Amino acid sequence: MENSETTNQNKYDAALGKYNTDLNDADIKAQVATLIEKKLAENNTEEVKKLLFNCIDLTTLNTTDSDESVMRFTEKVNKFDEEFPDLKNVAAICVYPNFAQVVKDTLEVEDVNIACVSAGFPSSQTFIEVKVAETAMAIMEGADEIDIVISVGTFLSGDYETLCDEIQEIKDTCKEQHLKVILETGALGNASNIKKASLLSMYSGADFIKTSTGKQQPAATPEAALVMCQAIKEYHETTGNKIGFKPAGGINSVNDALIYYTIIKETLGKEWLNNKFFRLGTSRLANLLLSDIKGEEIKFF
Repeated sequence: MENSETTNQNKYDAALGKYNTDLNDADIKAQVATLIEKKLAENNTEEVKKLLFNCIDLTTLNTTDSDESVMRFTEKVNKFDEEFPDLKNVAAICVYPNFAQVVKDTLEVEDVNIACVSAGFPSSQTFIEVKVAETAMAIMEGADEIDIVISVGTFLSGDYETLCDEIQEIKDTCKEQHLKVILETGALGNASNIKKASLLSMYSGADFIKTSTGKQQPAATPEAALVMCQAIKEYHETTGNKIGFKPAGGINSVNDALIYYTIIKETLGKEWLNNKFFRLGTSRLANLLLSDIKGEEIKFF
């Protein structure tokens, strides 16, 4: 038994061995600062802000959510096309799994997906059987996309086999529905761990990798985003697979969103600048972007 475990662990070590995971946090910080200083200003355009809006996963993950509140939340997305016919709608509505059916029954517009957090979100501390069941139920109720959190403690203790097996099992449950894997970068401690967790998640079937749940601080940071985008780029160069990127948590201003856009554009290129490969997990940002685009304060959502 021990032998097969060792073999499997070696398999993951070998997979990581194809990449440079020995990163220096100060170097990453300096790279981000240079990128922002040199490239941010040119992306501060209306066209970019319209694209950013179209990449939003409009999110409500509150203890107080109810069928009624989620219905109202979804109806705003329905009305958006009438109110702002010149803008593309958000990419998805993200809710807890028990509200997937409410969103499905209420949503009338096309091109807006239903995303659900699942698998013991936000701590991921439950049985794999529960994670799989919750994911299957969310999809059955109408979810097009599933957002899960890695087992951070399992990762930090070096048990890559269990970590990857879990992600693979949940991806198998998702089938063709997109799986977004949240690293909870603020809990990972350093850039090297973020790189390793990114690569292991992609290796295990993630369609997207996502920074944070927004339930733990620090949430998304530009430094974590740069490391994750570099991992996506290297993974694409090695395998040919294009994986999406989603910063979430702590995106509190239009400028924050522009920073993430800039990091993706400079690291991954224009092929990633669409809502097939780029999402922003936020609720606050939608009104801020609308206000900025229209030049007046708008509180639509």
